Amino acid sequence: MATVKYLKTETSRLYSDTGSNKVKIDLLWGDRVEIQPENPVNGRVSARARGQEGYVKLSDLGDDRLLEVYFIDVGQGDSVLVVTPDGRHILVDGGYKRKAQNHGKSAADFVDWKFFKDYGRNRIKLDCMVSSHCDTDHYGGLWDLVNPGGKGELDCREGVEILHYYHPGVAWWKKAGGKKFAGATSKGYITDLMEDSKSVKEGLKAGAAPELAGEWADFLQCLVDLSVPISRLSFVPEEGIGFLPGFDDPDGVAVRVIGPVETMVNGKPALKDFGNDSQNTNGNSLVFRIDYGRARILVAGDLNKASQQYLLQEYKGKRLEFAADVFKSCHHGSDDCSMEFLETVHASASVISSGDNETHSHPRPNIVAACGATGFRKIQNDEMITPLVFCTEVSRSVRMADPYEVDYKGYPLNGESIDIKLLDETRTDIWFERITSPGLKPSKKKKPMNQVHIVDGLVYGLVNVRTDGNTILCATLNEGKSKWEIKKFQSRF
Repeated sequence: MATVKYLKTETSRLYSDTGSNKVKIDLLWGDRVEIQPENPVNGRVSARARGQEGYVKLSDLGDDRLLEVYFIDVGQGDSVLVVTPDGRHILVDGGYKRKAQNHGKSAADFVDWKFFKDYGRNRIKLDCMVSSHCDTDHYGGLWDLVNPGGKGELDCREGVEILHYYHPGVAWWKKAGGKKFAGATSKGYITDLMEDSKSVKEGLKAGAAPELAGEWADFLQCLVDLSVPISRLSFVPEEGIGFLPGFDDPDGVAVRVIGPVETMVNGKPALKDFGNDSQNTNGNSLVFRIDYGRARILVAGDLNKASQQYLLQEYKGKRLEFAADVFKSCHHGSDDCSMEFLETVHASASVISSGDNETHSHPRPNIVAACGATGFRKIQNDEMITPLVFCTEVSRSVRMADPYEVDYKGYPLNGESIDIKLLDETRTDIWFERITSPGLKPSKKKKPMNQVHIVDGLVYGLVNVRTDGNTILCATLNEGKSKWEIKKFQSRF
């Protein structure tokens, strides 16, 4: 029977055999490794890690598990998977849904890989699924996990189990005439808030007042059909900072709910009105601070400048709650951002989930510079240790290929089935749909084959963050060299 260990060195190699130096993959600090209880040969034991089998040095393995945070490359959008040392999983956002992505992948595919390949399981289990807010580039990939129509896309054939779903309250509702809006407002606050499972079920009924709208409603219907409990989260100043339910262990992982800020209007909970629907959905994003040991990681959705300033005002006298070692930069590197807020966070490492082939030009250069300028500065041996700025788009690339032949097997012609080979690239036209952004409709284009290249595969810009509560490791994989590019620093808290 296999024994589960965890890599205790910064990196280690998964070898093809016990004798040679032929390497299958490089492993990373904290990686889960299943080994067979056998005597080492040349110090190596049979092992399975990251979905591959080989041999690893027994001396590189230990029993201590880390806090793992994966900033998943979903193009335009956000997704963060948190894996706690006791094996629980929190998925915050998922990017656009798979069908809207020009590469056909969402966070659902990474989560599926994690459970099926890395863990060797046939069922995905999420202790918490969270939408930081109700925009499609954040909940779409979550929808892929729960939509019955997407089950065939997952390797985990036994499905998905979600113990709880959380949201901040601002939702998409139907206006008279069918258009969607983010809820009625009163006295400077949004008063139409989505609440618990009962509230969602009421809002999904045709003719409800208010009635949930569009794909947001379709996503929530899937959660209801799966009997997933649903709850709203916020910071209530009178009650003090609360926790993500079940994640309040002072000796383990604590997940603090810092925003949005809730108030009472006409006896009902309400959230701040920042002026229009887009500002309101983004500005009322859920804000979490994940604490483990001395390490702090801040995840703040798509906060904008107005909402950041509002949070600083509400936290006057206790702004250190926002200070963090690692910060998931707000709104994909948009320049709708408060410098004072960034200075308050004072992060050692900022991670920008930036989009590819889209129209927002994220990350903006002044915000990349601002993340560095406002970060925690540490110089050692005349080298910059921190601040660090990671962009998923920078870490992403594609494998390009030049097509030279088109085969059609079994083409029907005059009642017969024949195979056709097209070799003349100048006379063979390729029709395709150009997707400039998942939020826009694709445009139909045609080019001769000699002017078309194909994407043979994607190199994802996944940013790995791992910590034992003191040391923090940030890593991206250089897939050309199959080597980890690693930066390490110590928590300052």
